[in-house]
Amino acid sequence: MPSLGRLHLITDTRPGRDPLAVLRAALLVAAPELVVQVRVEDTATDRQAYDLTRRVLDLCAPYGVTCLVNDRLDVALAAGAAGGHVGADDLPVAAARRVLGPAAVLGATAREPGAAVEAVAAGASYLGVGPCHATTTKDGLPPAIGVPGIRAVAEAVGVPVIAIGGVTAADVPALRAAGAYGVAVVGALSGAADPARAATELIGALAC
Repeated sequence: MPSLGRLHLITDTRPGRDPLAVLRAALLVAAPELVVQVRVEDTATDRQAYDLTRRVLDLCAPYGVTCLVNDRLDVALAAGAAGGHVGADDLPVAAARRVLGPAAVLGATAREPGAAVEAVAAGASYLGVGPCHATTTKDGLPPAIGVPGIRAVAEAVGVPVIAIGGVTAADVPALRAAGAYGVAVVGALSGAADPARAATELIGALAC
């Protein structure tokens, strides 16, 4: 299985955002501690998801950066991504593992210790845990679990815990102290005036 970076960049494909420009900026300063997770809007076609994934893979390849696909595991396989990530409403983790095979990276979403333990037992390579804070980048999220929620999950499992949901560089020290291996971000980079600087700050905080 590929090594897992500590900064997970989730593509922001909302109108007015340029996920590839943000990725290019992040790659310059954050590789090899970067993982890219391709996430598209629910209205995007499989072809659109595939085309974006292939473009992301082409950008990541020279840096050796791992690329995953959120939810659409068929797209992950077809495009040649390193694996995928499944949320609470996607395929069950055990089914996703069967689809991707034993060598792929498989992330799963969890927000409390019981579900986290079950996901790891079913084959999750790492866990995306949150939302840590309130965020506007995705609709329909449950209430924020905060740093204590991250700590509870991190103490229950032996795989990397990636904190997600409204995370900024200022939050990283407390999250790392709570046991988070790394963080996943959307708006902290896609909404930044200078994505490269924002990525540099996040990487610096994660290295401490």
